[in-house]
Amino acid sequence: MNATCAVWDGPADTLGAVAQWYQLAADNDDIVTLAEISDDIRNAKRDNRIAVLLGFQNSSPFGDDYRMVEIFHRLGVRVAQLTYNIQNLAGGACYDEHDSGLTAFGRIMIAEMNRVGMLVDLSHVGNRTCLDAIDASRTPVAITHSNPTWFVDSPRNKPDEVIDALAARGGVIGCCLYPNVLGGEATSSADFAVMVARLVDQIGPDHVAIGSDCTRNWSEDYVAWLRNGRWRPPSQNPVEPEWPMWPNWFSGPADFPVLTECLQKVGLDDATIAKILGENWLRIFDDVFPGLPESQERR
Repeated sequence: MNATCAVWDGPADTLGAVAQWYQLAADNDDIVTLAEISDDIRNAKRDNRIAVLLGFQNSSPFGDDYRMVEIFHRLGVRVAQLTYNIQNLAGGACYDEHDSGLTAFGRIMIAEMNRVGMLVDLSHVGNRTCLDAIDASRTPVAITHSNPTWFVDSPRNKPDEVIDALAARGGVIGCCLYPNVLGGEATSSADFAVMVARLVDQIGPDHVAIGSDCTRNWSEDYVAWLRNGRWRPPSQNPVEPEWPMWPNWFSGPADFPVLTECLQKVGLDDATIAKILGENWLRIFDDVFPGLPESQERR
């Protein structure tokens, strides 16, 4: 699992969140391990434990200091999303009226992430910024939890232009089960499977995965924090934020076998299903986590 340690948090608050994961792993080391390389995940599967990759859903933990990329990488963070819903120092986001594209600081941040071995995530990022980031990155990037806009027309989902560019550079998109980008609780497992199969036809079986965006056991206060952080006063909310209803066939990790079954029903072969359910993530981690050889580093 990729555990979100920060969304709107700055460097200091994020350190505390990372420390909480260190403590949780130490207190439950019979079932949990913090993963830093792909083989840590493979070993966890062998040992019947859960491998946790620490990640950010925003680049706010880096503040305005590119050196924080290496600092958090040394602390075990392996995935970072450039923006979360609104413009930041790195670039534009999916809910911005005007997407600025990748900024100069964003390019430096990506270069540092490439260098140290941190996966660039574009899930909540604006489309222009996505294309700029795909072009700027020296290693494959990911859209860890989104769907195509031809499936659900949402600002959080991605058009073909972005998805095709991602795959052409070796990236992976994680098809998302979060109701807001899935089409709501009425969307069936068959609908989801047909979408995954069509995406496999579009960009190939090596670039499609699952990114559930599973959020369980959080209060209503936390969804308000996710939507608004500290940038928008509560009085300006058009509606009171609340968690969406999940489809009855997927409500959490225990329902992952349902995904295997529905992918089989649409005719995907076992090798392709294995890639979608995990092997494609391991492949991109193998590509990214070692970082760039010194001869390829940007100076």
